[in-house]
Amino acid sequence: MSSDRESIILDLEHEVAVLVRRLKRIISERARMIHEDLTPTGYLVLAHLVEKGPMRPSTVVDAFDLDKGAVSRHVQTLVDHGLATKERDPDDGRAWVVSVTEEARHRLNEVAASRRARLGRLLEDWSDDELGAFVATLGRYNATLD
Repeated sequence: MSSDRESIILDLEHEVAVLVRRLKRIISERARMIHEDLTPTGYLVLAHLVEKGPMRPSTVVDAFDLDKGAVSRHVQTLVDHGLATKERDPDDGRAWVVSVTEEARHRLNEVAASRRARLGRLLEDWSDDELGAFVATLGRYNATLD
């Protein structure tokens, strides 16, 4: 690898690290907007349930690479705060299916609308072409990492 390429890769690592730190902070803020006691991981689990629909906790374990105990605690917290429900799986009465409540869906929609409005304001001076190019490049980067 050339020294110029290596320098660019180092810059990329730095910018991604900055982005990750910022995202962690933002996810914490969003979690508190949903419920003051919701953890960042709980927020991510809730958002995943909204996006993918009702699922067994074992599916959440696989999606987030968490242990069963951690997922169980996050699901119970969501249930305790009225953000999710647990019902017996109709296909296997030994298992549970977790679903989000309408209240959770409503709160997540409010947070998402607020987030998009803020992002729109922050990116006002970016042209549509610049923003589109960034989205395409970021998508390519993410696909490459998959």
